[in-house]
Amino acid sequence: MSSHTTVERIANFASGARLSHLSDASKALFSRNILDSLGCAIAALPGAPFAVLRDQFHEYRGTQQGSCTLIGGGHAAPDEAALYNSGLVRYVDLLDSYMSPGGLCHPSDNFGAILAASEHASASGAEFMLALAVAYEIESRITAVVPVMAKGFNHAIQLAVSAAAGAGKLFGLTARQIAHAVAIATVDNISLTCVHSEPVSQWKGFSPGMTGMRAVYAASLAKRGFTGPLRLFEGPNGLERMFDQPVDIDWENPALDIVHQTVMKKYCSLIHGQPVLEATLALRKQHGIRAAEVEAVKCDIFQMGYDIAGGGSFGAKDQPMTKEQADYNLKYLIAAALLDGQVGPAQLETQRIQAADAQALLSRVTVAPDATYSSQYPKELNTRVTITLKNGRVYMKEHVGFEGSIENPLTWERTVEKFNWLSEQYADESLRQEIVELVANLEAHSVKELMQLMSRVSPEAKYPARHPGIQ
Repeated sequence: MSSHTTVERIANFASGARLSHLSDASKALFSRNILDSLGCAIAALPGAPFAVLRDQFHEYRGTQQGSCTLIGGGHAAPDEAALYNSGLVRYVDLLDSYMSPGGLCHPSDNFGAILAASEHASASGAEFMLALAVAYEIESRITAVVPVMAKGFNHAIQLAVSAAAGAGKLFGLTARQIAHAVAIATVDNISLTCVHSEPVSQWKGFSPGMTGMRAVYAASLAKRGFTGPLRLFEGPNGLERMFDQPVDIDWENPALDIVHQTVMKKYCSLIHGQPVLEATLALRKQHGIRAAEVEAVKCDIFQMGYDIAGGGSFGAKDQPMTKEQADYNLKYLIAAALLDGQVGPAQLETQRIQAADAQALLSRVTVAPDATYSSQYPKELNTRVTITLKNGRVYMKEHVGFEGSIENPLTWERTVEKFNWLSEQYADESLRQEIVELVANLEAHSVKELMQLMSRVSPEAKYPARHPGIQ
């Protein structure tokens, strides 16, 4: 048994990680996930919160220019860039996920913090990928062992651990300093699952960015000698008491292959809604269903999906009014799919959510937990959608899995298509192609080169939207 604390063992894992621990297959998947995160971030640029963040950065910093680039142009301090760019990746709810029996996490919540730390440290593309792989591994390993959400906590807790470790590695910290960075970043970042409760607020999407912001800052403090509670897990009233279980993870294992277990999204929805929307859109297309013909819709789903997005333990889903409520609301998402034939960023606009046709149709959608599907979760995200028309016809589809799952992963080609869909209004074809090519060959480039391209993306829509969305 190691005499090191859990924080120290995590730090040793991060410090000892080498690019040689990443297989070629893992590197290819990281390129996919990186491009996916960039596409998500670009699609979020017009979001109202980002103008607010820029205003606050200016108020606190004045005219001083920071060392890090904001996606869409401008500069900020590393911690500010971590918050801003993380918020962009999360905003349209199209980012990757890692599933576990007690909940999930979004490994790409690390993206903005690791990107900012990489640029501040003048890192190479290879160093950025390695630090991101370390962060993915740490957050997902903890998620696999501790049912954080089932115990009432939000996955921003393990994100603090992973983002601080990744940032510390990029800043050249020793293993001892990384341990302190992790402890500092995490001890005050006790995040509660009630952030998902109705009425869902903006903070659901920005909590990870704030976590990343503090993690980057904590890593800088640790570099300068600040210390944190190294018995963060085992100590009196530490995380193990809070979780009511030991956190037994083999941190001696240097593998960096958790990216193979990440799942991807095609629709602006929580991950639990992906098979639901795929089934709904398939029925709509196959039977030529028009929303005006629909009398009722029934969605049977696993318990976690029902609790979070169907009206279960997190509250009723009968009258969503905001983007934050809509993307965690299976009733609205099904209605939007039937009305518009797609669930993308446009379906999360306030005007669309509050429109009379959407509100009327979602009132005729019911969601219920299914014991069989619950027993198959999270290995399988299965569902059954039944649509009853006003003429009495009934169409039903039982849907097993979805494109983007582990069994049916989103390919590089499909990810490029998704990227072009999300970014076409903000970058011309030439710039989009430059970004795709650089990410595909990231090891041969620097993070500075990547961010120079990202600074050329327009923060406002200036090109026509032609792509029909990922079908």
